[in-house]
Amino acid sequence: MSILFDQLAERRIQQAINEGQMDDLPGKGEPLNIDDDSMVPEHLRMGYRILKNAGFIPPELEQRNQALELCDLVAQCEPDSKEQRVALGKIHQLELKMRIKGIDTRFLHQYLRKMHSS
Repeated sequence: MSILFDQLAERRIQQAINEGQMDDLPGKGEPLNIDDDSMVPEHLRMGYRILKNAGFIPPELEQRNQALELCDLVAQCEPDSKEQRVALGKIHQLELKMRIKGIDTRFLHQYLRKMHSS
């Protein structure tokens, strides 16, 4: 259901862009505030900021990055090769670990689908 909603939203956004409805939005042309930490509990923000500035990332993001790197490896492997099967197995293991921790893993399937369609 979520994928259908995402596709519908993307179509509507693209239609609005094509019709020029997005041309006068406030902040257009300005950089995005990527350091938004509003979803981090207030008592953890300072610690997260210190770790981020020191080059550390949360384990969840590290696992996500590992999974995406493995997806890229799968795309470069010969279809049905041993290397591809090993990489897919590692992706599956990471996905299970992430799901046990309550992390949404739909991004993996979306990423792999995009890679196969291109």
